[in-house]
Amino acid sequence: MLGISSLPGRFGIGTLGQGAREFVDRLQMSAQTYWQVLPISPTGFGDSPYQTFSTFAGNPYFIDFDDLYYEGLLPRDALDMCDNLFTGDPCSVDYYAQYIGKSQVLHLAYLHSAARLTEQIEAFKKQHEGWIQDYALYMALKSENEMTPFHQWPEELAQRRCNALQAAMLRLEKEVHYHIFVQYLFFRQWDVLRKYANGKGISIIGDMPIYMAPDSADAWMGCDILDKQGRVAGCPPDYFSETGQLWGNPLYDWDILRKTGYAWWTKRIAHQISLCDYLRIDHFRAFESYYAIPADAKTAATGQWIPGPGLDFFCKIKNVLGELPLIAEDLGYLTPEVFELLRATGFPGLKVLHFAFSPDGSSIYLPHRHEKNCVVYTGTHDNDTTMGWYSRLCSAERAFLDAYLDGIDEKRVHWQLIRLAIGSVADVCIIPMQDILGLTSSARMNRPQTSQGNWQWRLLPGQFDDGAIQKLANVTKLFGRLG
Repeated sequence: MLGISSLPGRFGIGTLGQGAREFVDRLQMSAQTYWQVLPISPTGFGDSPYQTFSTFAGNPYFIDFDDLYYEGLLPRDALDMCDNLFTGDPCSVDYYAQYIGKSQVLHLAYLHSAARLTEQIEAFKKQHEGWIQDYALYMALKSENEMTPFHQWPEELAQRRCNALQAAMLRLEKEVHYHIFVQYLFFRQWDVLRKYANGKGISIIGDMPIYMAPDSADAWMGCDILDKQGRVAGCPPDYFSETGQLWGNPLYDWDILRKTGYAWWTKRIAHQISLCDYLRIDHFRAFESYYAIPADAKTAATGQWIPGPGLDFFCKIKNVLGELPLIAEDLGYLTPEVFELLRATGFPGLKVLHFAFSPDGSSIYLPHRHEKNCVVYTGTHDNDTTMGWYSRLCSAERAFLDAYLDGIDEKRVHWQLIRLAIGSVADVCIIPMQDILGLTSSARMNRPQTSQGNWQWRLLPGQFDDGAIQKLANVTKLFGRLG
């Protein structure tokens, strides 16, 4: 598991270019057949890939400028600018530098090559006509309004009044076309990378957040399908937070969605599964029942559970799209009803080893309790690294882990957990790159219920070296996990 942002490279963040292709090559050498990424949509407040400006668009930060230059789509002087724009720590993403620098270079690419790509861009617009025009106008209006949330725009724009939108389209025509051009570049490069990965025997597992961001093109365009009772999304007190997690995303009006046959969701899932081989659907348990929190609440402790759309949702979408290559992120507060919904859909759920070693030995995540139809992880992007996790275990948890492993080797406990995961009967095993490298908490990707300092970690060039590759290949072959 490695998000695109964490790939090595010279543009301040991972991109879809040579660094990504080299990582695919290393996955192949290490006998891997899956690459799980984080959501690839454009990040908004807090730089979280789960709070994005669109659930359909791609992240412009991931566009590779070397590939644009070699294709003749970026002038040499624009490429040379990058040496001064992206000079930060190669171990960490500077999102402010991305926000400033990537736009400058992409505007130069637009001036240099957009006119020569008119036919291709028009075909792209037709292919994505259900969202691209509105997204581009939304982004142009955000720029015009100093990137403020859309509910702070002039009322006629915030409420999408027809005359105001028509005037804005005329006024911002060039900026709208620029954002369409940028999306064309992203999906062009994504398609190349996915085909490259598939050609090397690597299937890409995408990731889809369940909720739209409160400030997003989706919320701006789709207020009719959103909850109107002043409630927002989150989860109750849990492993990650004593007061719960207050995400703040708008909730769905499932009654309205049901009457449309879940049309918006069908379009969204169709789009996402067209981009990857398998799709992890975030916060699956909310389809059974979801946690609704008063919008003015200070913490998530005061929410309530409300029934979700249940099996009807997946049946209706399957009737339109056919078999769904989904993986259910079924973590959190689980009830018999959630387990029954998972069983009824047939989707594989998740088993996370960091949650397994409660001293009473009752955890469903212990490897000897796994079933084949699941995906096992040492930890996820929300967990600490395995080395960091181990350092924080209480004495009782550490004693249970020691007994389970028949002896802890503190210097290689990350590999001990990797062996447990790979040796599980689970059909699929996903290991975070930080665990393969045995990195400490400084390499953690996200700390839930915090808004600063997340999503920044990056892999250094050469860090996933021949030794790690061979070790991963050996244990993968030992347990028969070959494609």
